[in-house]
Amino acid sequence: MKKVYFLSDAHLGSRAIPHARTQERRLVNFLDSIKNHAAAVYFLGDMFDFWYEYKLVVPKGYTRFLGKLSELTDRGVEVHFFIGNHDIWCGDYLEKECGVVIHRQPLNCEIYGKEFYLAHGDGLGDKDWKFKLLRAMFHSTTLQRLFSTLHPRWAVDFGLEWAKHSRLKREGGKEPDYQGEKEPLVIYTKEYLKEHPQINFFMYGHRHIMLDLMLSHSSRMLILGDWIHEFSYAVFDGENMFLEQYIEGESQL
Repeated sequence: MKKVYFLSDAHLGSRAIPHARTQERRLVNFLDSIKNHAAAVYFLGDMFDFWYEYKLVVPKGYTRFLGKLSELTDRGVEVHFFIGNHDIWCGDYLEKECGVVIHRQPLNCEIYGKEFYLAHGDGLGDKDWKFKLLRAMFHSTTLQRLFSTLHPRWAVDFGLEWAKHSRLKREGGKEPDYQGEKEPLVIYTKEYLKEHPQINFFMYGHRHIMLDLMLSHSSRMLILGDWIHEFSYAVFDGENMFLEQYIEGESQL
């Protein structure tokens, strides 16, 4: 039985990541190492640090990653791409050119007989009103149309600089540590589980931490880490779920 892989938060193109080219190559090498063993790959958001798609223009770069996505889908691997809070503005380019399936909302689905809840995780359980306001603005179609009137030369540069500033203002450029019972995603998930006890796996990105938490005898919650510092992913073989870190040169069987 082929395996299903989950990963998130590469933030490709980030101006706050000094090893950006090495980082992209490492991600592509990982995807290449699993291409013969994967039934599906789920990217749970923020694979790009800023992706703004015009009708006839997309940001430059990412050629190795986009090429590998196309190779995977050409081989018959299902590739699912969830928008995050950094790549909200995906249009149809990735679907038409790379063959991926875009998800703009959390997804309930069945994989090998198990129930999954998949989401990037931004806005779920977070009570920060500033973040909620900013998120609502980013999702506004009116504001998106206004932003589209800017020339890509300035619009994309502005977006990348905004994202860089957002990351660098955090201590060490990293997200806060796990907050235990106060973790917004944990609070949200426990409440959601009460109404949906059949879900076996909750999978999130966004927080840039690795977390594997048992919520009940049949339900687990995983936060996937990132592809900046952790180089982490989850893999499901139909029976077992593992949260792993990619080491260059290791065989991913």
